[in-house]
Amino acid sequence: MTAATIAPSRLRHWLRTGLAALAIGAFGAFGTPAHARGPDGIADVAEKVIDAVVNISTSQTVEAKGGGSNTMPQLPPGSPFEEFFDDFFKNRRGPGGGSKGGDNNPPRKTNSLGSGFIIDAAGVVVTNNHVIADADEIHVILNDGTKIKAELVGVDKKTDLAVLKIKPPKPLVAVKFGDSDKLRLGDWVVAIGNPFSLGGTVTAGIVSAKNRDISSGPYDSYIQTDASINRGNSGGPLFNLDGDVIGVNTLIISPSGGSIGIGFAVPSKTVVGVVDQLRQFGELRRGWLGVRIQSVTDEIAESLNIKPARGALVAGVDDKGPAKPAGIEPGDVVVKFDGKDVKDPKDLSRVVADTAVGKEVDVIIIRKGQEQAKKVTLGRLQDPEKVQAAVKTDEPAPEKPVTQKALGLDLATLSKDLRARYKIKDTVKGVVVTNVDANSDAAEKRLSAGDVIVEVAQEAVSSGADIQKRVDQLKKDGKKSVLLLVSNAEGELRFVALSVQ
Repeated sequence: MTAATIAPSRLRHWLRTGLAALAIGAFGAFGTPAHARGPDGIADVAEKVIDAVVNISTSQTVEAKGGGSNTMPQLPPGSPFEEFFDDFFKNRRGPGGGSKGGDNNPPRKTNSLGSGFIIDAAGVVVTNNHVIADADEIHVILNDGTKIKAELVGVDKKTDLAVLKIKPPKPLVAVKFGDSDKLRLGDWVVAIGNPFSLGGTVTAGIVSAKNRDISSGPYDSYIQTDASINRGNSGGPLFNLDGDVIGVNTLIISPSGGSIGIGFAVPSKTVVGVVDQLRQFGELRRGWLGVRIQSVTDEIAESLNIKPARGALVAGVDDKGPAKPAGIEPGDVVVKFDGKDVKDPKDLSRVVADTAVGKEVDVIIIRKGQEQAKKVTLGRLQDPEKVQAAVKTDEPAPEKPVTQKALGLDLATLSKDLRARYKIKDTVKGVVVTNVDANSDAAEKRLSAGDVIVEVAQEAVSSGADIQKRVDQLKKDGKKSVLLLVSNAEGELRFVALSVQ
């Protein structure tokens, strides 16, 4: 299986949201030659752990879509033979060339390769989920070439990890996990894997960044390294110089498909928890708080009297979730969970997921500028999560005349006709938006016709006049923005801060 790569479009998006590309020269900042070989200990690490690193071979039966006997075989991307078969099969013309079998060809098997490592001499192997996803058969190939059929113990798609079990014919070499939290920027690391199906390959580099969020999943907190990681390295271990596994190589950023010195590994702190649960239960049992959260922007922080802007803003509370009986409400800002600081929504998502189901934890919130402590007994997050995407439909012409105009919005009191027009559930209360000024702050914050304003400055509203009254008062008080609690037609809430200037 190939190493997971981030497509150029994703790369451009990520670069726009904060990654700066750096050019690396052959000389350091003061003109001294770079130490290309790294520290002397790399050879010792490689010799110590190489037999614990394995290749993962998978096969999958797929339907043939034509090509007859001349269908090109499936090769691992990056294979030295790929170009040869491209020329022979794809460009072949004349008698015998091209498709003969139409669409009636029998199913065929495809093969792919990735990497993994042994964590228990009894035959427990860790790799990436995407290495073995949809495979009919999985084999583990040891460093000496021994090929053993593997059994899938469990997978976790959210962290892209998988655990396999093999029955070894002889004692195995296993490696242990280190503490990824102790890594420092600039620490040397060693990657071993199966790039381009070449077999055991050792590369070295440094830790370029920690806790990297690249928006690939809900619990992103990658180790970034410039150790050469290529397609096929996926699932392989990232070692420190003590020979301990401090990460699982999972992703690379590569416009071309080859290493450009930006690779990502799932930190061992995350891997250990996931692997333990997969071995014990065959699945992940994550903690669940039962809230929907969003970022605390500077405008929202100013509206809520929070300095500096931090935490995770509770936009909605599940009626059947643990947060409801604990007294957590929409508008609360979670700043600490189980003794750990919460700087942003990602922090809260990760720490809740890593907390044991059924554990009672202390949660510190800010409500109306004051800190409060709540005790919550965590529930279990059900997998797979059902994420409902909001589907935009063609909206009818806005109702006229509108009751009120404020904040660049045309506002109307909810009526049966408006509920039917915008398909707004009966449980949603507030003031409906019937039109948005295209040049307003509201349009920039993506408010649209059919949205319902439930609260203004944390006070319920039922008419456009209520909203205008609140806005006028905030202007008199010298406020720069107003915090709206907005519902969509389905009743899903979010907070939006609009300028009142």
